[in-house]
Amino acid sequence: MKKVDIANELYEKIGISKKEALNIVEIVLNTLKEGLKNGETVKIAGFGNFVVRSKKERKGRNPKTGEEIGIKPRRVVTFRPSHIFKQYISGSGDKRADK
Repeated sequence: MKKVDIANELYEKIGISKKEALNIVEIVLNTLKEGLKNGETVKIAGFGNFVVRSKKERKGRNPKTGEEIGIKPRRVVTFRPSHIFKQYISGSGDKRADK
């Protein structure tokens, strides 16, 4: 699924123009990105949590040569689905996640 697909869903279900729908999708995604960039946890009820984690510097190995290399510290985004979302995906239980 792409941003355009989400915008088309808004267009079809709400009846706003495709351009407005795409702008709304862009605004929502940019808001989420800014929150994560600032170190905030993004919690979407019934969907899940996006969290930025810091990974420390560590040593790794080149799989081809076996040579030990340093892996620099970095920040990564993780997603943890809500219990409702997990049930929805598995096809069992509460269907509130599709509303």
